[in-house]
Amino acid sequence: MQFLINVLSGLAFFNNADTLEQLQNRLIELKDAANNIQARADAEKRELTADETKEIEEIFASFQNVEADIARREQINAINAKVSAPAGRKVNHEIEEADPQAKATEKPGTKIYATPRSTDANKWGFRSQAEFFDAVARSSAKGAQTDPRLIANSPSTYGSEGVGADGGFAVPPEFRSAIMQKVMGEDSLLSMTDQQQTSGNGITFLADETTPWQSSGGIQSYWESEASQMTQSKPKLVEKTVKANKIITLVPLSDELLADAPAMASYVNRKAPEKINFRLNDAIINGSGTGMPLGILASPGTVEVAKETSQTADTVNHNNIIKMYSALTPSARAKARWIVNPDIEQQLMTMSFPGTGTAVPVYLPPGGLSASPYGTLLGRPVITSEACSALGDKGDIIFGDMSSYLSVVKVGGIRSDVSIHVWFDWDITAFRFILRVGGQPWWNSTIAAFKAGSSARGFFATLADRA
Repeated sequence: MQFLINVLSGLAFFNNADTLEQLQNRLIELKDAANNIQARADAEKRELTADETKEIEEIFASFQNVEADIARREQINAINAKVSAPAGRKVNHEIEEADPQAKATEKPGTKIYATPRSTDANKWGFRSQAEFFDAVARSSAKGAQTDPRLIANSPSTYGSEGVGADGGFAVPPEFRSAIMQKVMGEDSLLSMTDQQQTSGNGITFLADETTPWQSSGGIQSYWESEASQMTQSKPKLVEKTVKANKIITLVPLSDELLADAPAMASYVNRKAPEKINFRLNDAIINGSGTGMPLGILASPGTVEVAKETSQTADTVNHNNIIKMYSALTPSARAKARWIVNPDIEQQLMTMSFPGTGTAVPVYLPPGGLSASPYGTLLGRPVITSEACSALGDKGDIIFGDMSSYLSVVKVGGIRSDVSIHVWFDWDITAFRFILRVGGQPWWNSTIAAFKAGSSARGFFATLADRA
């Protein structure tokens, strides 16, 4: 008897609530996959293809196997509960009564094979974002029949009537995350920042703006003589708040453009993220901090390096680069980047070390123009951005540690909506993309040097106007 109790207790370890919940979730996935296949065929007004028929039959078989597995595990759990209950000698009788029922439910020899998730998962039966947008536009037309894939997955309580009460359908989750990934691409300055997510309208944090060599305010260290009272100090923290501002891209598309799905997909998937990406880059560099992030150039903590005496207008020279590098606090140099206007590259490729008999290039490799530029300057990466100022203006070249820029992004990333009501009488459908984001440099004041006469330093530096 004790052996049977031990066996059933071991089974309980494998037949817990978590496993049953996973199997229930698997049933939901199989149900969605079957619905997507049928909905796609219904939308195209055709019968299932041979491949689709085979796939849906495999889904039915898997569904039955998972159901059997759930029933078996529930029976085992019921037995475990009876065995664990203090029922005296009636335990054997109860097990004998329960066991036949368990055997009757169980299918001997049934095997449940792991099957990959359908490629339609989270797409609601749509092959592409273009097909989804086209379905929304066609279903929204006056007198049109709603695509069954929109009804089956509509979050609105009015989905069964064919049109949402708010005039739109939500974009499937997989398409929404794909757009966010493009915004966070390699050319995005946002991806280089110290990025935090918030479920509210912003984030508040505490910061210690004191330096290790500051002699007053904040935590201090002192040399003390023997048997003397120790000097006390306490932290000096300031509270800062970064709010998430709203950036919007509104894309109206005519019925003619929507009819051409490939062209529409290219337009929405490429142009909208490009516009959002550039606006974010521009705000991180030039933002005023009012209704948008506070940019690097507007921050009081950015060091402005003066031009050289009698320096020619619209130029960048070797001494400018050296002084900008020195303007950064040493702790920031290891992760700093050069962000330059594309026109600056012409200056870098012709720049040479001063005071040498033979011109020694600063930026080009030993192969000269026959080889690609190094892509680094004083060992730090060089990236170009159209958001930088024009050549010769303050902000055409920036050197700084982007991880010292705090950005706040609303949880969920980009919100995408589709509506016909904006320009209903023009036969135009509106596609809207909204992103809540804010940001500012961590430190909005320069760092005073320990020794008198030394220049102030910071986490960002830029070159002054050279008019």
